[in-house]
Amino acid sequence: MHTLRDVQCCAAEACSFRRKEGPLPNKSFKVRALGAAATLLAVGCAAGVCAAAQSMPALVQRHGRATLMVDGAPYFLLGAQVDNSSGWPARLDAVWPAAERLRLNTLEVPVYWEQMEPARGVFDFTVVDSILAQARVHHVHLVLLWFGTWKNGKMHYVPDWIKADTATYPRMLSKFGVPIDVLSPNSSANLDADRTAFAALMHHLKQADPQHTVIMMQVENESGSLGLVRDFSPRAQKIFDAPVPQDVLRALHRSPGTWSQVFGPDADETFAAWSVSRYINAVAAAGKQELPLPMYVNDWLKSPRGYPILTIPGVDYPSGGPTVNMFPVWKAMAPSIDILAPDIYVPKSENYRKVLGQFHQPGNPLLIPESLGFEPFPGVSGYARPLYFALGDGAIGFANFGLDRLDVNRPLSAEMLAVANGYALLGSFTPELAALKFSGKLQTAVEEDGVAQEELAFAADGTPLALDTTSAAPSEPVGTAWRVIVSFPPAYDRPAPVSAASSTRSLHEGRAVVAWLGPNQFLVAGIDCRVQFALPVHSAKLPQMLKVEEGRYDGTTWVPIRLWNGDETDYGLNFGSQGSLLRVTMGSY
Repeated sequence: MHTLRDVQCCAAEACSFRRKEGPLPNKSFKVRALGAAATLLAVGCAAGVCAAAQSMPALVQRHGRATLMVDGAPYFLLGAQVDNSSGWPARLDAVWPAAERLRLNTLEVPVYWEQMEPARGVFDFTVVDSILAQARVHHVHLVLLWFGTWKNGKMHYVPDWIKADTATYPRMLSKFGVPIDVLSPNSSANLDADRTAFAALMHHLKQADPQHTVIMMQVENESGSLGLVRDFSPRAQKIFDAPVPQDVLRALHRSPGTWSQVFGPDADETFAAWSVSRYINAVAAAGKQELPLPMYVNDWLKSPRGYPILTIPGVDYPSGGPTVNMFPVWKAMAPSIDILAPDIYVPKSENYRKVLGQFHQPGNPLLIPESLGFEPFPGVSGYARPLYFALGDGAIGFANFGLDRLDVNRPLSAEMLAVANGYALLGSFTPELAALKFSGKLQTAVEEDGVAQEELAFAADGTPLALDTTSAAPSEPVGTAWRVIVSFPPAYDRPAPVSAASSTRSLHEGRAVVAWLGPNQFLVAGIDCRVQFALPVHSAKLPQMLKVEEGRYDGTTWVPIRLWNGDETDYGLNFGSQGSLLRVTMGSY
């Protein structure tokens, strides 16, 4: 354990540790700091990363599409999040088999303020260093989740020295002066403490992680307050009763006045969002000064338990968080936050897709950092669908919550097998998948209850074309070069050997990814579905498959395994529950 000042000097020594021949300085705090750093350097040097630091991960937006750039290439975050109290080395040992089974390229792991700063100004990064080392051994990137001032609308992960000193680090107060277990976002002392700790973490990562094992940071967790709509302390009330700041008025196009005058019945929640977003922006800005990784905040949905229901801020969801109705406030007040991202625990497909649309807004790339998936709700199915919904909607990444619950050492249920196979299929070609998605040449089709077939359309240059689904019979867009008809069991006209072998057909979770590789060439990844290519209905020619290769990717290099023909192609391309990856060359006659 060492102070922030010690971090700065020890990091420099640790970076040159391998070059020194003499004994270490006789300072115990530096020996402890260097012990973890030396372990990291040994792992890093074994992987050949003691050369110059690799390029900084970045969020890139182009032509209305977005991607993470990692090591200079587009990156699709295929991830999972561990349980809340699993960000410890011993606990992580249990999740790596599941990560390998799912072929994850990213793991989301919490960092706990209470562990990292056990005494004010004294930092212990041994747990963080161990997480980095484990991720590198398993060739997985990390997203670190900062459990600081907020975790699920509470303050449970702040250090005990903050919890015990309510005079210095004040709580939110009710109208009657009753405190709750949430730190006040209107306290400069609270902000200074969190900001200093997060900056120390990012400074340490800058020194200990030059190869950027960590590609993104989540700042706080489901921020806002449960228990009160806003802080009613004298300090906060004075701000609330004063005129709304000019920057807020300009951003929201409002006329001057107090918070109540300007925002009426929404004044309390809007004030809370202003308070929380400014606080978190300051934390993120301090971190980015040390290491400018992409940063996001995650959102406890305004209506998480079903639609439509009446929701009350501070009761049904944390008040002041980055909910859809508070988007304008957050975007204006938190420019250091790159993405407002939804945690989605909505089981119904229609509502799940609705949330995706709400958060996928201009200037706000779609990221789902936390989704239901490894812990089925009673009576609910369809857990394999959301990943493919998100991919089709252009998400830069997706992660199910609770990887600890997936015990791959035991037989999986049909539902969890469908989830695992869906992950593993995408995990077999994530570099190519990310590039195709960012180029805008990729579409997905996902089975739902009562949906027997979906149709996709591509222009000659691979541009996806939106079908007119408002009429009784969908009409294909002008310029369509190829139609792709995806059918789901049991809607097949005739059985086929591959699809007939499926063990999960009854779940209605067929999925297909279709991407344009070049003129008349497509990449198709399918599970529990039949895929057929068709020419536009007005074409006088008939389609034919010139070549169908099953294979795999070695990085971005295609490695053929076998050709499909006969029973595998006579009734379309038929995919079973484990899925297959095909390169298809089409022609006509």
